Amino acid sequence: MVQTAATDAVFHALSNPTRREVLERLSVGPATVSDLAARFDMQLPSFVQHLAVLEKSRLVKSTKQGRVRTYEIAPERFTVVENWLTARRREWEERLDRFDAHVKHLKERESQS
Repeated sequence: MVQTAATDAVFHALSNPTRREVLERLSVGPATVSDLAARFDMQLPSFVQHLAVLEKSRLVKSTKQGRVRTYEIAPERFTVVENWLTARRREWEERLDRFDAHVKHLKERESQS
C-alpha cells in the first residue's frame, strides 16, 4: 500500500506540464523560487502550489537561507516511476511473447492440415 501511495503521488506530480517543466529546469541544477517562477505566466502563489506538490511527492527538496528558498531535484524518487514502468513493460513483453507463441502454434497447425 505504501508503494502504491508513493507511485500515485509521483504520477500525480508528473501529470502537470508546469511541474514537468520545473523538473526539467531543475535537472540542470538548483534554482530559487523566483528563478523558477520567472518562466511561467502565473501568480506566485499558484506557482508555489506546484512546487508544494513536487515537494510532497519527494521529487524535489528545498532549503531556505534567509528569505530565499532554493529547490533541487531529488533523483532517487524517480526510481518509483522507473520501477512501475519496468513492471508494466515486463508484463506486456510476457503477454506479447505468449501471443506470438500462440500465433506460431496456430500457423503450424494450419500448415499441417
